[in-house]
Amino acid sequence: MNNIRTIINKFGELYSEQLGINLDSKKEGEIFKWFLASLLFGKRIGENIAARTYKEFEKAGILTPQAILKAGWDRLVQILDAGGYARYDFSTADKLLELMEKLLKEYGSLTELYNKAKDAKELENKLMEFRGIGPVTVNIFLRELRHVWQKADPEINPYTKLAAKTLKIDLKKLNRKSKDFVRLECALLRVGKNCIKKNKPIPYH
Repeated sequence: MNNIRTIINKFGELYSEQLGINLDSKKEGEIFKWFLASLLFGKRIGENIAARTYKEFEKAGILTPQAILKAGWDRLVQILDAGGYARYDFSTADKLLELMEKLLKEYGSLTELYNKAKDAKELENKLMEFRGIGPVTVNIFLRELRHVWQKADPEINPYTKLAAKTLKIDLKKLNRKSKDFVRLECALLRVGKNCIKKNKPIPYH
Protein backbone atom coordinates (compact mmCIF):
# COMPACT_ATOMS: atom_id res chain seq x y z
CA MET A 1 0.00 0.00 0.00
CA ASN A 2 2.93 2.37 0.65
CA ASN A 3 4.03 1.81 -2.94
CA ILE A 4 0.55 2.72 -4.19
CA ARG A 5 0.40 5.85 -2.04
CA THR A 6 3.80 6.99 -3.34
CA ILE A 7 2.70 6.55 -6.95
CA ILE A 8 -0.56 8.42 -6.33
CA ASN A 9 1.23 11.28 -4.59
CA LYS A 10 3.77 11.62 -7.42
CA PHE A 11 1.65 11.13 -10.51
CA GLY A 12 -2.00 10.88 -9.46
CA GLU A 13 -3.39 14.33 -10.19
CA LEU A 14 -6.46 13.88 -12.38
CA TYR A 15 -6.42 15.37 -15.86
CA SER A 16 -9.68 17.12 -15.02
CA GLU A 17 -8.07 18.68 -11.94
CA GLN A 18 -5.17 19.95 -14.03
CA LEU A 19 -7.73 21.77 -16.16
CA GLY A 20 -9.51 23.24 -13.14
CA ILE A 21 -12.60 21.04 -13.58
CA ASN A 22 -14.37 19.94 -10.38
CA LEU A 23 -16.04 16.60 -11.11
CA ASP A 24 -16.63 15.96 -7.40
CA SER A 25 -19.32 18.65 -7.52
CA LYS A 26 -21.41 16.35 -9.79
CA LYS A 27 -22.68 19.50 -11.49
CA GLU A 28 -23.75 19.24 -15.12
CA GLY A 29 -21.57 22.20 -16.06
CA GLU A 30 -18.40 20.61 -14.69
CA ILE A 31 -19.21 17.22 -16.22
CA PHE A 32 -19.78 18.85 -19.60
CA LYS A 33 -16.44 20.66 -19.36
CA TRP A 34 -14.73 17.31 -18.85
CA PHE A 35 -16.73 15.86 -21.73
CA LEU A 36 -15.46 18.63 -24.02
CA ALA A 37 -11.91 18.09 -22.80
CA SER A 38 -12.26 14.34 -23.35
CA LEU A 39 -13.34 14.93 -26.95
CA LEU A 40 -10.12 16.89 -27.47
CA PHE A 41 -7.92 14.33 -25.68
CA GLY A 42 -9.53 11.54 -27.71
CA LYS A 43 -7.77 12.51 -30.94
CA ARG A 44 -4.28 11.27 -31.83
CA ILE A 45 -2.71 14.51 -30.73
CA GLY A 46 -0.39 15.53 -27.91
CA GLU A 47 -1.90 15.87 -24.45
CA ASN A 48 -0.39 19.35 -24.13
CA ILE A 49 -2.11 20.49 -27.32
CA ALA A 50 -5.45 19.04 -26.21
CA ALA A 51 -5.15 20.76 -22.82
CA ARG A 52 -4.12 24.05 -24.41
CA THR A 53 -7.07 23.88 -26.80
CA TYR A 54 -9.48 23.26 -23.93
CA LYS A 55 -8.06 26.37 -22.25
CA GLU A 56 -8.83 28.34 -25.43
CA PHE A 57 -12.46 27.25 -25.15
CA GLU A 58 -12.38 28.33 -21.51
CA LYS A 59 -10.85 31.69 -22.40
CA ALA A 60 -13.57 32.24 -25.00
CA GLY A 61 -16.28 31.31 -22.49
CA ILE A 62 -17.52 28.52 -24.75
CA LEU A 63 -18.10 25.69 -22.29
CA THR A 64 -21.72 24.62 -22.80
CA PRO A 65 -23.52 22.88 -25.68
CA GLN A 66 -25.54 26.05 -26.29
CA ALA A 67 -22.41 28.22 -26.40
CA ILE A 68 -20.72 25.85 -28.86
CA LEU A 69 -23.73 25.96 -31.19
CA LYS A 70 -23.97 29.73 -30.91
CA ALA A 71 -20.25 30.13 -31.68
CA GLY A 72 -20.66 28.44 -35.05
CA TRP A 73 -18.20 26.66 -37.30
CA ASP A 74 -15.84 29.54 -38.14
CA ARG A 75 -15.37 30.54 -34.49
CA LEU A 76 -14.79 26.94 -33.42
CA VAL A 77 -12.09 26.54 -36.06
CA GLN A 78 -10.41 29.72 -34.76
CA ILE A 79 -10.39 28.36 -31.21
CA LEU A 80 -9.10 24.96 -32.29
CA ASP A 81 -6.33 26.57 -34.33
CA ALA A 82 -5.36 28.85 -31.43
CA GLY A 83 -4.83 25.80 -29.26
CA GLY A 84 -2.68 24.07 -31.85
CA TYR A 85 -5.40 21.69 -32.97
CA ALA A 86 -5.00 22.69 -36.64
CA ARG A 87 -4.57 19.14 -37.92
CA TYR A 88 -8.15 18.29 -36.90
CA ASP A 89 -9.77 21.72 -36.85
CA PHE A 90 -12.35 21.33 -39.63
CA SER A 91 -13.45 17.81 -38.74
CA THR A 92 -13.58 18.58 -35.01
CA ALA A 93 -15.66 21.71 -35.56
CA ASP A 94 -18.10 19.65 -37.66
CA LYS A 95 -18.23 16.96 -35.01
CA LEU A 96 -18.77 19.37 -32.13
CA LEU A 97 -21.71 21.09 -33.79
CA GLU A 98 -23.40 17.83 -34.74
CA LEU A 99 -22.74 16.32 -31.33
CA MET A 100 -24.18 19.28 -29.42
CA GLU A 101 -27.33 19.29 -31.53
CA LYS A 102 -27.86 15.57 -30.89
CA LEU A 103 -27.13 15.88 -27.16
CA LEU A 104 -29.61 18.71 -26.65
CA LYS A 105 -32.28 17.21 -28.88
CA GLU A 106 -32.19 13.64 -27.56
CA TYR A 107 -31.20 14.12 -23.90
CA GLY A 108 -30.94 17.77 -22.98
CA SER A 109 -27.87 17.11 -20.84
CA LEU A 110 -25.17 14.55 -20.06
CA THR A 111 -26.78 13.96 -16.68
CA GLU A 112 -30.02 12.93 -18.38
CA LEU A 113 -28.10 10.68 -20.78
CA TYR A 114 -26.57 9.03 -17.72
CA ASN A 115 -29.94 8.65 -16.01
CA LYS A 116 -31.40 6.91 -19.06
CA ALA A 117 -28.63 4.28 -19.19
CA LYS A 118 -29.55 1.16 -17.24
CA ASP A 119 -25.96 0.03 -16.64
CA ALA A 120 -22.30 0.70 -17.44
CA LYS A 121 -22.42 -0.97 -20.85
CA GLU A 122 -25.49 0.96 -21.98
CA LEU A 123 -23.90 4.20 -20.78
CA GLU A 124 -20.87 3.53 -22.98
CA ASN A 125 -23.08 2.56 -25.92
CA LYS A 126 -25.16 5.72 -25.61
CA LEU A 127 -22.01 7.84 -25.69
CA MET A 128 -20.69 5.99 -28.74
CA GLU A 129 -23.89 6.72 -30.64
CA PHE A 130 -22.53 10.23 -31.13
CA ARG A 131 -20.54 10.87 -34.28
CA GLY A 132 -16.80 10.66 -33.75
CA ILE A 133 -16.95 9.22 -30.24
CA GLY A 134 -15.29 5.83 -29.99
CA PRO A 135 -13.96 3.59 -27.21
CA VAL A 136 -10.88 5.77 -26.58
CA THR A 137 -12.86 8.96 -25.94
CA VAL A 138 -15.45 7.11 -23.86
CA ASN A 139 -12.69 5.57 -21.75
CA ILE A 140 -11.06 8.96 -21.15
CA PHE A 141 -14.37 10.55 -20.18
CA LEU A 142 -15.68 7.83 -17.88
CA ARG A 143 -12.37 6.95 -16.23
CA GLU A 144 -12.37 10.11 -14.10
CA LEU A 145 -16.07 9.74 -13.34
CA ARG A 146 -15.80 6.30 -11.71
CA HIS A 147 -16.31 7.71 -8.22
CA VAL A 148 -18.90 10.28 -9.35
CA TRP A 149 -21.22 8.24 -11.57
CA GLN A 150 -22.08 4.77 -10.26
CA LYS A 151 -22.54 3.45 -13.79
CA ALA A 152 -19.16 4.78 -14.98
CA ASP A 153 -16.87 1.74 -15.01
CA PRO A 154 -14.77 1.59 -18.20
CA GLU A 155 -12.13 -1.00 -18.99
CA ILE A 156 -8.66 -0.38 -17.57
CA ASN A 157 -6.34 1.19 -20.15
CA PRO A 158 -3.62 -1.20 -21.50
CA TYR A 159 -0.86 1.22 -20.42
CA THR A 160 -2.32 1.19 -16.91
CA LYS A 161 -2.46 -2.60 -16.85
CA LEU A 162 1.14 -2.87 -18.03
CA ALA A 163 2.43 -0.44 -15.40
CA ALA A 164 0.38 -2.16 -12.66
CA LYS A 165 1.69 -5.59 -13.64
CA THR A 166 5.28 -4.39 -13.71
CA LEU A 167 4.93 -2.67 -10.34
CA LYS A 168 3.16 -5.74 -8.89
CA ILE A 169 -0.06 -3.87 -8.13
CA ASP A 170 -3.16 -6.08 -8.26
CA LEU A 171 -5.88 -3.73 -9.48
CA LYS A 172 -8.53 -6.42 -9.00
CA LYS A 173 -8.10 -6.23 -5.23
CA LEU A 174 -8.82 -2.51 -5.12
CA ASN A 175 -12.12 -0.63 -4.98
CA ARG A 176 -12.65 0.63 -8.54
CA LYS A 177 -15.26 3.15 -7.38
CA SER A 178 -13.00 5.07 -5.02
CA LYS A 179 -11.28 8.33 -5.90
CA ASP A 180 -7.95 6.83 -4.84
CA PHE A 181 -8.41 4.17 -7.51
CA VAL A 182 -9.08 6.87 -10.12
CA ARG A 183 -5.94 8.69 -9.02
CA LEU A 184 -3.93 5.46 -9.13
CA GLU A 185 -5.29 4.71 -12.58
CA CYS A 186 -4.20 8.12 -13.85
CA ALA A 187 -0.79 7.74 -12.22
CA LEU A 188 -0.17 4.31 -13.74
CA LEU A 189 -1.39 5.53 -17.11
CA ARG A 190 1.15 8.36 -17.06
CA VAL A 191 3.97 6.06 -15.95
CA GLY A 192 3.14 3.43 -18.56
CA LYS A 193 2.76 5.86 -21.46
CA ASN A 194 5.86 7.83 -20.56
CA CYS A 195 8.09 4.78 -20.27
CA ILE A 196 6.89 3.27 -23.54
CA LYS A 197 7.23 6.62 -25.31
CA LYS A 198 10.83 6.92 -24.13
CA ASN A 199 11.46 3.21 -24.71
CA LYS A 200 12.41 2.75 -21.08
CA PRO A 201 11.46 -0.03 -18.68
CA ILE A 202 8.74 0.83 -16.17
CA PRO A 203 10.51 1.60 -12.86
CA TYR A 204 9.98 -0.80 -9.98
CA HIS A 205 10.46 1.89 -7.35
